Amino acid sequence: MRTTLTIDDDVAASLERLRKARKGSLKDLVNEALRRGIKDMNARQKPREPFRTRAVDVGAVLIPVDNISEALALAEGESFK
Repeated sequence: MRTTLTIDDDVAASLERLRKARKGSLKDLVNEALRRGIKDMNARQKPREPFRTRAVDVGAVLIPVDNISEALALAEGESFK
C-alpha cells in the first residue's frame, strides 16, 4: 500500500539516525516501528495500584486558617503590615 505521511521533525531525525545505523531502508524501518507501536498500543494496560497517602498527626493546629489576617498576625506578629 502506498500512502503519504507527515512525520514530525524529531521523529524523522530519529528514523534517519536509526536507518543509517542499521544500514536499512526507511520503508522497512517505518514498517517495523509501526508494527511494534501497534502491538504495544493493543496490549492490555496493567491496572495501576491506587495511590495511598499516609495520615500523619501534626498535633493541634495553632494558627486558624479560616481568617488570613489573623493567621498572618499570629505567625508574623502584629507588625507584619
